[in-house]
Amino acid sequence: FRSKQWYQRRVAITAGGTGYDFSAGQFSPDGRVFQVEYAQKAVENSGSVIAVRGSDGVVFGVEKIITSQLYEQGNNRRVQSVDDHIGGAVAGMLSDARAIVARAREEATDYRDVYQVPIPLKMLCERLGHYVHLYTVYGGLRPFGVSILLGSWDELNGAKLMEIDPSGSARGYYGCAVGKGKQNAKTEIEKLDMTKLTCRELIKEVAKIIYSVHDEVKDKHFELELSWIGKDTGGKHQIVPKDLYDEAVKYAEEALNDSDDEDNVM
Repeated sequence: FRSKQWYQRRVAITAGGTGYDFSAGQFSPDGRVFQVEYAQKAVENSGSVIAVRGSDGVVFGVEKIITSQLYEQGNNRRVQSVDDHIGGAVAGMLSDARAIVARAREEATDYRDVYQVPIPLKMLCERLGHYVHLYTVYGGLRPFGVSILLGSWDELNGAKLMEIDPSGSARGYYGCAVGKGKQNAKTEIEKLDMTKLTCRELIKEVAKIIYSVHDEVKDKHFELELSWIGKDTGGKHQIVPKDLYDEAVKYAEEALNDSDDEDNVM
């Protein structure tokens, strides 16, 4: 049995003294679910992740923050393959992201076993969105602190790009950005004529955007991750080849240096 004073102290220590953030299954009087908002904050504190849908596929770019000089490059990738024909990138808590990707792979495998065909991206996002949403309606569960961008390409339907956020909402995009630099990244993406750019061209642009939104003051070191899926990959999600990767990094660094020179002149 807990006293009235105990509950009063519990209410006093919550944000704003409301007490409506104890559970994910509780609305505040103004219609907010604080636990979901906290999960979205975890995504916003992550490194920037962007995906752009071009004329012949989808390109993913990740700003993976390096917190230690002892870090081994290539570990804990934030670009993941769900199935041969679907790839994605995640922002937020990496442990939560692994759980979401594992669930997505299960859904893709189950669909293939039952229907003998690969699962469509929209169907996968609907199923995965339902799963993520379940963690926002029960008091004993915690929302996933992760957003995942998923993309696919085939000859019949072309390129497709969707995002699932911590609330379980699934949306389709031509270009999408999540994480710390999402606002600046979205501004840069909107400048691109995506319908006319190929994946090979977009790889450079995506790298350039990641470099431009990186905050060197707060996060000195980062690892750029690039992957793509489209006509050039035969509809399979793959890590960008080293020659294209190096070319994109060189292009991004030169663009960043040119921008710095212009600022110094002004």
